[in-house]
Amino acid sequence: MEILAKLTEIVGGIMVRQRRAQSPSQQAIGQDPAIPDARAQGIMTLKMPAAVGWADGHLPTAAPGLKVNAFATGLDHPRWIEVLPNGDVLVAESKEQAGPPKTLFDHAAQSVMRRVKAIGDSANRITLWRDADGDGQAESRHVFLSDQRQPFGMALVGDTFYVGNTDGIVAFPYTVNATQLQGQGRRLVEFKPHGHWTRSLIVSPDRSRIYAGVGSLTNIGDQGMEVEEGRAAIWELDLTNGDARVFASGLRNSVGMAWEPSTETLWTVVNERDGLGDETPPDYLTSVQEGGFYGWPYCYWGKTVDDRVPQDPELVARAITPDYALGGHTASLGLCWMPEGTLPGFPDGMVIGQHGSWNRSILSGYKLIFVPFEQGRPSGPPRDILTGFLSDDEKKAYGRPVGVAIGPDGKSLLMADDVGDVIWRVSAA
Repeated sequence: MEILAKLTEIVGGIMVRQRRAQSPSQQAIGQDPAIPDARAQGIMTLKMPAAVGWADGHLPTAAPGLKVNAFATGLDHPRWIEVLPNGDVLVAESKEQAGPPKTLFDHAAQSVMRRVKAIGDSANRITLWRDADGDGQAESRHVFLSDQRQPFGMALVGDTFYVGNTDGIVAFPYTVNATQLQGQGRRLVEFKPHGHWTRSLIVSPDRSRIYAGVGSLTNIGDQGMEVEEGRAAIWELDLTNGDARVFASGLRNSVGMAWEPSTETLWTVVNERDGLGDETPPDYLTSVQEGGFYGWPYCYWGKTVDDRVPQDPELVARAITPDYALGGHTASLGLCWMPEGTLPGFPDGMVIGQHGSWNRSILSGYKLIFVPFEQGRPSGPPRDILTGFLSDDEKKAYGRPVGVAIGPDGKSLLMADDVGDVIWRVSAA
């Protein structure tokens, strides 16, 4: 089967070369993006740079007026960051653990992902990093929690710490300044594992609810919609009574979430479907309406029907158009609100960690970007904060951005890099 997988990769490489000539000259970005017509691919594009990491002295490129340094190093596939009120920085170290491949393309995709360290044995832990002297580099590391099932999202409410494992939300007692959690934890909500496995968490402004992103199992409901029940959604957990429900749906893979503070509106970044072209459809940033349906798998960017999928006209009629396109297959994962004054020259807005594409002929993403906001809405084109994660010839990935958070000092950004195995810190130059 490995021989067949290798053959599929070779054929996929030929497809990449053929499709580069058809790739759009501009990305589908902004509130009114130019989205090319769908081109069903048959054999899906498969292209991934080799994961090489950072040589000594090699750093990402910071935007003018900014600088970058390593806050923490020597991690094992760091994915998500949570900064506690006392300044401790928690990092979820976890990795996709792929199930048995069902198709020839699955074999090829998993073979490529293993070579770039995107899937494999998962550390399944959360580590705590402490920068006691405030110099922007952590001096101490502790195993905060271990033996989890692909931990990702984290949240602290009062004296309870919540973990978003791939199979559900677990709660642990927490004591201020603790460097390790005790006990097995209480399971509050169960989620279906596998597929899009990350489970990000965010607490409501009034601290009474937790929201969790739960991605789809498949690309476009390929195994039927019964196995997708409760997936491709954002869930809401009421902390007062323990009730859990789907808050919004039709979100293929909603990962990072953030609150826009002037309106207290929930926003998320969503990874859209594959197999329709380099820019079709774009990943997106959107506000999230209670009870809202965002199209997956039946349609995209509003009511553009995906004719590969058996249709549900009533759901298509309800589909909400996202607020802001982020380009095709950028794999926008990390998201946090950044207030004006955090970094010099940047107004209010959202910071987005773009993990980078693996299935388009010209790679996209692989950078940390900023989208400005005014009056609670996106207000202009995106700006780069960190670049340089990808070699010019697209053959090497030095790093891949994932989770982002405001640093403990309120004057910096922290970003997880799961290829470089480092937490980067961005601050004023």
